Amino acid sequence: MRQEIIDLYDEYIKGLLDRREFLKKLTILAGSVAAASVLLPELENSYAKAEVVAKDDPRIFTEYINYPGETGEIRSYLAKPKEDAKLSGVIVIHENRGLNSHIEDVARRFALEGFLAIAPDALSPLGGTPGDTDEARSMIQKLDSKVTTKNYIAAVEYLKTHPQSTGNIGCVGFCWGGGMTNQLAVNSANLAAAVPFYGMQPALEEVPKIRASLLIHYASVDERINAGIQAFEEALKKASVDYKIYTYEGTQHAFFNDTNAERYNKEAAKLAWMRTIAFLKEKLKT
Repeated sequence: MRQEIIDLYDEYIKGLLDRREFLKKLTILAGSVAAASVLLPELENSYAKAEVVAKDDPRIFTEYINYPGETGEIRSYLAKPKEDAKLSGVIVIHENRGLNSHIEDVARRFALEGFLAIAPDALSPLGGTPGDTDEARSMIQKLDSKVTTKNYIAAVEYLKTHPQSTGNIGCVGFCWGGGMTNQLAVNSANLAAAVPFYGMQPALEEVPKIRASLLIHYASVDERINAGIQAFEEALKKASVDYKIYTYEGTQHAFFNDTNAERYNKEAAKLAWMRTIAFLKEKLKT
């Protein structure tokens, strides 16, 4: 698929185009309405096809829970190993499509690696993630960033005091959630480790507030996000923050998301996952 079509879809999912304008431009690039209608299913996600860990996997326990946030009860998906041992906690922050089956699957993957994982629904204050992904994207844009950050800080506190938690808490976020992971690193003194995937960088003057260790993943073809890497890294060095940055050559924004065939890069996703698990096990060990 041509890069300009992928770039156009990237603008759309980030909220820079409404659906009518996106479809209009896609039709022009594709050459006809018929060609655009063929391309559209390839561009859009298909969550069910990419399930890695089954919902009823006998090795893990899952449930929906609520924890008290800044705006009230925050609905979350919890996944953990079946055993009752004390576990390090991991918060999984979703993309700008809300808490969907893909993110729940990622939480289950963390459970299989021995973590107590929760994936909060940032849209809880607005009634929760809807089934329509375009509606979810529009709702995300209505959230107050500072208030939403406080809801995730509350998730850190929830996991830290969970009866099965060791008290060592990390966070992993993707796209919109990558940016929110950076915000959580800035604003939560109790966060020990943070792994933002292709997330918007925090304000440079806020970087010295970071106490967590950072493992930062970027795609090589991601102009808007990558424009902030150099200044961010300089600020991290100046503030003596413990960090590592990896950029994966030949990858698109959202390369980890295996529900999107046009963006998913199996090799890069596998390597980033291995690095993430090793990093969290090192930084969250008791």
